Amino acid sequence: MDTYLETGRMTLRRFTGADADALAALHGHPDVMRYIDDGRPVPRDVVERQQLPRILREYDELPDGQGCFAAVEKSSAAFLGWFSLRPASSVGLDGGTEPGYRILPSAWGRGHATEGARALVGHAFTQLGADRVVATTMTVNTASRRVMEKAGLSLVRTFFEEWPDPVEGAEHGDVEYAVTREDWARWREHR
Repeated sequence: MDTYLETGRMTLRRFTGADADALAALHGHPDVMRYIDDGRPVPRDVVERQQLPRILREYDELPDGQGCFAAVEKSSAAFLGWFSLRPASSVGLDGGTEPGYRILPSAWGRGHATEGARALVGHAFTQLGADRVVATTMTVNTASRRVMEKAGLSLVRTFFEEWPDPVEGAEHGDVEYAVTREDWARWREHR
């Protein structure tokens, strides 16, 4: 297993071609995809032909230490979802390192998203030399907003983008959260 990062309860590792079933189950789940892209589950053939190959290519194309990593529970070896660190590219962002995650609903409410997000933010600053970590979500996605706050990011702004296929709640806009290396160090001392 090509381990990227470990947390108390999870191992984050590189994806392999053998992860197609797990990734298709994650991206094919309507609750997981509710606030992402067009809000619809991704068909298995799209995961197999486009998404998984793109994830695998990114290991060679992105700056060292960035990409998308499968999250596996240490105690059971169960696939939980994924976490990513990439150069910020979400609509509305201007620079920085962007963490992301998708977790299976069976693992929701157990702190895995927060645990992984905190580990990513710390890794971005301490190992990758990031100056700023930034993320976005829909304003109505309160669970992801809470995860960002628990990982040390603060609300920067609400903004509105035109989406070709807006999902329910898009009329409330999106939010940007961010933290600088200095602010994260202060936050970490006081938590």
